[in-house]
Amino acid sequence: MKDIFLEFRVTKRTQAKVGKQRKGIRRQKSLIREGAAPSQRRRIRDDDRDEENELRMDMINAESHFSFVKMHLLSHLCDHIRQFGNIPMYSTEIGELAHKKQIKEGCRQSNKNDAERQIVHSYGRQHAIRMRRLNLESLQDRGEGLSADVLKHLDRTTSTVSQTVIRRRILKGRREDVSNVDDFSRISGVSLDIIYRELIRYSRHNIPIDHRLPEDHAILRSLPGELLTQLEIPVLAFQEADVCEIHRARSTGALHFRNQGSRNDWIWVQAGTEEMYGALRGRLPAKLVAVLKIRDYRCDNTDTVRRVACVRMLTPVNSRCLSDQHGLVTVQMREDAGGFTIVDIGTILVLAHLIPEEDRRWLVNGRIDLRTFNEVYYGIRMRESGLGYS
Repeated sequence: MKDIFLEFRVTKRTQAKVGKQRKGIRRQKSLIREGAAPSQRRRIRDDDRDEENELRMDMINAESHFSFVKMHLLSHLCDHIRQFGNIPMYSTEIGELAHKKQIKEGCRQSNKNDAERQIVHSYGRQHAIRMRRLNLESLQDRGEGLSADVLKHLDRTTSTVSQTVIRRRILKGRREDVSNVDDFSRISGVSLDIIYRELIRYSRHNIPIDHRLPEDHAILRSLPGELLTQLEIPVLAFQEADVCEIHRARSTGALHFRNQGSRNDWIWVQAGTEEMYGALRGRLPAKLVAVLKIRDYRCDNTDTVRRVACVRMLTPVNSRCLSDQHGLVTVQMREDAGGFTIVDIGTILVLAHLIPEEDRRWLVNGRIDLRTFNEVYYGIRMRESGLGYS
């Protein structure tokens, strides 16, 4: 592949060498052709042209190369993705946004006199204010006594910090072979009894009593439904309040995804409060089995459409603590029937990255990006030490 684009890496110095070499060869060949018969000169000229092109490419191969870091790293890209997953914190999009907000807007707000120093000082003050606010909010959440003036400034209506942008989760990729709960059971291979039990549990825990799903199995079986293959999850960029990344969680079931086999992504599910599940702080990794829209046809109100996800929950081992050996949390597949769970799509937080360890066990990769590290590992250590963010 590199050989195809090699000639476009030619520098001006190499071009000058190639031109000098071509002139010398043509001078020598013209002297040789002078003694040849007119009938042979055309054949000799064609042979000379082929030889000239070969010498030119030899010169380019000797002088030009792709031996620089940006091209070399591409040779490791596939291995790194398989081993560590996607790395959002190295996204060029974040760098472009930083260039726009920190550099361009900062320059416009300066007086153009020593603008670089003003930009650095301004951004440093903004960052310090955000860190201070995070520390104060952490103290407020723990019930620490704060003065009235501090609480007033923490009021989000008067805060100078950008308000969090709320974006809805979007379902895409409707399958045409599912029209009700019975069809979903047949396609997914999950028994109707388990689906009935989970739908009733979900309805009792998440839906007001006046709008709950019917608990009659015959009615549940015929409820209209749609099976989808993609869930778009807006995720706030690390330490940002108005910049979102879109995580696309896919669940194709038995269907192939881009001719590469089926795909059922790992996700994080908010399964409890921060005091639950140890270092995971109320979150559990799960495998996305399916994404559904279920409509209660007993009412014409559009609010009767329930957007749910079917997942297989994992559970932490080793007393839910970080391992002394590698500093990661180990999770495993639940063996009981409760492993299959129906949850609201609002409880799905972000894509997860798990490293296979052994027999139905995985390691939670908390070093995949700064957000995950901060939420799972750094956060639990800060909480144990009694400190806030820094």
